[in-house]
Amino acid sequence: MKREFEIIASLLSDHSRVLDVGCGDGTLMKFLSKEKNIDVRGLELEEKNVEACISKGLSVIEGDAETELDQFPDKSFDYVILSQTLQAFYNPVTVLEQLLRIGKASIVSIPNFGYWKVRTSLLFNGRMPVTNSLPYKWFNTPNLHMCTIKDFYELCNKKNIDMKKIIGINNNRTSSIDNNNIRFKNIFSEVGIFLIS
Repeated sequence: MKREFEIIASLLSDHSRVLDVGCGDGTLMKFLSKEKNIDVRGLELEEKNVEACISKGLSVIEGDAETELDQFPDKSFDYVILSQTLQAFYNPVTVLEQLLRIGKASIVSIPNFGYWKVRTSLLFNGRMPVTNSLPYKWFNTPNLHMCTIKDFYELCNKKNIDMKKIIGINNNRTSSIDNNNIRFKNIFSEVGIFLIS
């Protein structure tokens, strides 16, 4: 996670206003507050996570991103971040459209279900894989819509979403992803991070 947070921080401009959607216990928010000179706010569904954020001195509101993002004005934040949460929504495309409406740019990170360890685990073990970025069993996973880096890339193309930068993470190593190498990077990246607008 720390490498992902470092990459997200590197994509943010100093003095920017940031909304972290599905901020959990505020770990990313706290990291961004410490590393960058930004105004970061959070939106979180789980009450215990909201309490954890508040106890850390973070500005967060309790709310459901699937039904309450429409309350934020257009372009009210410089960046909207969605860190490894998109696959847990019932309507991920609607959430994505809201992120792009609220922020001047959005950063979306996804666990890559096309990662080679996921593929081989399913092939050889015949069971849903458990990895660092996918730590749940099939029966308790919050993931409703499993997607790969290539799936998300194709969705962005279909929706005419401008992909300003795509970064893959594999064992704390990063690499840029583009149209020429996406098939290869889709196999060898555990997490994908997209800067979009």
